[in-house]
Amino acid sequence: MADQQTEKENVGQDFAQALAEFEQQGGEKREDPPVGAKVTGKVLSIGEETAFVDLGTKSEAVIETAQLKDAEGNLTVNVGDSIDATVASADPETGLQLRKRAAGGGSGGSGGKNPEAAAEIKMAWQHGIPVEGVVSGINKGGAEVQVRGLRAFCPLSQLDLRYVEDPAQFVGQRLTFKVSQYEEGRTRPNIVLSRRAVLEEEQQQKASEARSKIQVGSVVTGKVTSLASYGAFVDLGGIEGMLHVSEIGYSRLAHPKEALSVGQEIEVQVIKIEKGKDEKKPERISLSRRSLEKDPWRDAASRFSEGTEVPGRVMRLESFGAFVEIAPGLEGLLHISEIGGGKRLNHSREGLQLGQDIRVRVLNVDTAKRRISLGMSGAEDDREEAATASGGSGTSASKLAPQSGFGSMADFFKNAKRAK
Repeated sequence: MADQQTEKENVGQDFAQALAEFEQQGGEKREDPPVGAKVTGKVLSIGEETAFVDLGTKSEAVIETAQLKDAEGNLTVNVGDSIDATVASADPETGLQLRKRAAGGGSGGSGGKNPEAAAEIKMAWQHGIPVEGVVSGINKGGAEVQVRGLRAFCPLSQLDLRYVEDPAQFVGQRLTFKVSQYEEGRTRPNIVLSRRAVLEEEQQQKASEARSKIQVGSVVTGKVTSLASYGAFVDLGGIEGMLHVSEIGYSRLAHPKEALSVGQEIEVQVIKIEKGKDEKKPERISLSRRSLEKDPWRDAASRFSEGTEVPGRVMRLESFGAFVEIAPGLEGLLHISEIGGGKRLNHSREGLQLGQDIRVRVLNVDTAKRRISLGMSGAEDDREEAATASGGSGTSASKLAPQSGFGSMADFFKNAKRAK
């Protein structure tokens, strides 16, 4: 009895001494680590069933003494030693429960007989703690992964957030997984892993942080994840937004791929946020890159004064004429009477082709209505030459317009003014 009393007194003195040394070091205690976190602490005291470990956190940490003994039952650590452990559980009353981590843990095998590793993986499955493993091979159904010397399996559908076309790229990589299934076997446990579960948790955390920063009017940087005929999807950091093709820029696009590419980083503005009906349907975020660009119509009149000849590209062909882009975001109408060179056309496509590069003359710019009237470059000179050849050198080109047509757009507007 006296020996036991003396032993208890010594343990108490050791604990008090270790605690006093820690308090003398000063410093504020850190927040408690989450379940699954890998920690390193100092052994404060060792009892018959549990040992106290100092992690420098607000809550006390304890570990089963049995985990600190070898196969013969001898203690492998002393008071004051440091140990590596994993947080198995956290309780406001009992504090942090730890589980000792073995040193090393590479991918070397041991014939499937590794009870300590199996126990750790089982605990990770029970508490949702992530584990690390090295992808050692790929088969028809998924990936073979070595976790603490034990063979595990990760289905291809759980290897990434999206379908992986070439899973062999992961061979040799050390990745983090969640244990989705654990079953005891005769020679080794059957372990099923999911990397997708880890990535989804990370994505949800990023999405939560992104949502707190995103609001209508915010200007953010995102990465283009996919392209469709109607627009582009942009990752804003765990949450996706939709950039409609009409909001990519002022220039008219037939497809977003004309201006964007997958993986490209772009700056966009949030123009609308629609809340989802339920958790399965998240909010819809509408984006715009056009709103960050300068409106080309602001200085259109000064840039393109009447009579200016400029190059253009045919963007649309209609029965009444062709729309020609003379600058990014600026399209003018080239009336059908200007296309035929005096010949009557039934449709503008009879004289022009979509995407054709031509030279045009600016006839009128109406910035209020955002309209530009165009004529073919050199058309007026051709009409003057035709007038001279007919013996009317002093007659204006507008009076010599062909009777079968409407003449140029300029003549059309002048005749309309005279009629008034």
